[in-house]
Amino acid sequence: MPDRPYALVRRPAETLADGIVTFLERQPLDVELAKRQWDEYVAVLERSGWPTVTLDGDDAMPDCVFVEDAVVMFGDLAVITNPRQPTRNPEIVAVQRLIDELGLESTAITEGTLDGGDVLKVGSQVYVGLSGTTNAAAIDQLAKILAPRGYTVTAVPLTKALHLKSAVTALPDGTVIGYEPVVDDPSIFPSFLGVPEEPGAHVVILDDDLLLMSSGAPRTAELFTDRGYRIEPVDISEYEKLEGCVTCLSVRVR
Repeated sequence: MPDRPYALVRRPAETLADGIVTFLERQPLDVELAKRQWDEYVAVLERSGWPTVTLDGDDAMPDCVFVEDAVVMFGDLAVITNPRQPTRNPEIVAVQRLIDELGLESTAITEGTLDGGDVLKVGSQVYVGLSGTTNAAAIDQLAKILAPRGYTVTAVPLTKALHLKSAVTALPDGTVIGYEPVVDDPSIFPSFLGVPEEPGAHVVILDDDLLLMSSGAPRTAELFTDRGYRIEPVDISEYEKLEGCVTCLSVRVR
């Protein structure tokens, strides 16, 4: 088992261009460029103190690169999800095997369906998108799993984006950030900051003052820099065509 912290990632499948698109119009996708972008994303994690554990892609599962949807970490506990989409549900098999190999404690969502991209953790508060992919039964089960560990689970209505974390993520200080045209109700969050660009709503926290984010949101990057954060920008244009964002491509194990 590698020393913590580390990040779980999964290589893109050769069939990536066949990934699911829900809210966007399908666009041509350059798989070779996507592979180079993935390599750079992994390089940023590695040089920022997050060595990576890599799963191979599976061409039978075009969306498997979005590993966040298959497992969510809550401290030492890995919660294996239960994706609704038939082409995505098998992604959890290899992820469960890896979690076992790493010696991590795990449990699985067996009631209803849940994608990891719908789960936003802000300290001990867990927001879960009630979306086209995650339903109330799964949110109820997650709340029961997490209650003994001191987490509070809140369901968040979601109708304008694929996943909750397609609409909002959070800064290290707990401020929830979002692109308001795709956020159903910003008032759900005690502290909310609207950002000027949709890709700017997604950050991966690499350190207390270091954020990984899409290079497609320069004005938002400036906003965060003004708040004292350092930025690692990455180009993930090919993944954004599939409604993916920086959070989807890794799972951090602290």
